[in-house]
Amino acid sequence: MRIARLTLLAACLTLSPLFAVAGTLYENGPINGETNAWTINLGFEVDDSFFIATPNAQVNGIAFGAWLTPGDVLQTVEVSITSQPGFGTTYFDGIVNFTQSGCSLNNYSFDVCTETGNFSPVSLAGGTYYLNLFNAVSAEGNPVYWDENSGAGCHSEGCPSTAYPDFFETIPSEAFTVLGNAGSVPEPASLALFASGVIVAGLLGRRKLLK
Repeated sequence: MRIARLTLLAACLTLSPLFAVAGTLYENGPINGETNAWTINLGFEVDDSFFIATPNAQVNGIAFGAWLTPGDVLQTVEVSITSQPGFGTTYFDGIVNFTQSGCSLNNYSFDVCTETGNFSPVSLAGGTYYLNLFNAVSAEGNPVYWDENSGAGCHSEGCPSTAYPDFFETIPSEAFTVLGNAGSVPEPASLALFASGVIVAGLLGRRKLLK
């Protein structure tokens, strides 16, 4: 039975990536920091598309590139996920707290930072959605801008994103990553059958070794 146990353990380790894995669900490329940025407070909003490639994905956070007045700190942003840019079916809408990191001064005298925020998981089927950022609040009450990168260097299916400022004409898309779990792939019954087959194969292997 030792061989059967080892074989089953190896099979479980091999199958583990098929279950929900935390990480990146969509990324629109790295922060540019030197081209342009779009206001996401003071009454302005920016909407970027993203694509979910797996069924039953669990979105639980985002990271994006922000331009800020030097020394200022982003505190919160209203984040929504919708079926159309800024409207349609709303899957999530909430005030999200952000953690700021990796800031550096660009040629326009703005701090360019990575902003990361998490929220309660939102279930999304495969398809195209829109990430909408607005009502940003900084510690000093200054304008907050979303870094424009045009999707350069993105690797996700469906990238580069299509972006809209306040639902109007399109603009080059922004630097962001959608975080979460990809969802489970195998059916429970299929896994049980597979595990049973592994055990039988292990027992047959032991019988063969004893002959």
